[in-house]
Amino acid sequence: MRLTVDGQEIEVDAEPDMPLLWALRDLAGKTGPKFGCGVAACGACTVVIDGQPVRSCSIPVGDVSGSVTTIEGLVVDGKLHPVQQAWLEEQVAQCGYCQAGQIMSAYALLEEIESPTDEDIDNAMGGNLCRCGTYPRIRAAIKKAANLKLARA
Repeated sequence: MRLTVDGQEIEVDAEPDMPLLWALRDLAGKTGPKFGCGVAACGACTVVIDGQPVRSCSIPVGDVSGSVTTIEGLVVDGKLHPVQQAWLEEQVAQCGYCQAGQIMSAYALLEEIESPTDEDIDNAMGGNLCRCGTYPRIRAAIKKAANLKLARA
């Protein structure tokens, strides 16, 4: 089965009903997406498919027809994406387990809305749970990322 992951065509030897998460982690070596709940409720496994955040634990790899972006695909020429940079500057992560999924949802949001409001952020990030409760820092990082992204344009 052929997939486009982080801009590269790859071949994975997977049954069509295998969750995309396992194809990414076990077959493609993309360990950024994490297994959290297995039922698409926590967001730790979030990747972006054709601009939309998707819970990779609940989509069969055989149903994927678009380009998949993982957190590993956000770094370009060794340079962090503005969302990743803002995450570091705002010191968002505590335990860090949910952060790849959080970052991917924030990335998708900023691809859609250049300067999101608090309501936009709440709506976009509502499906990503953080056991450490870093939600205020997540919001600050998304706002900073929007500014960093605008400054780079």
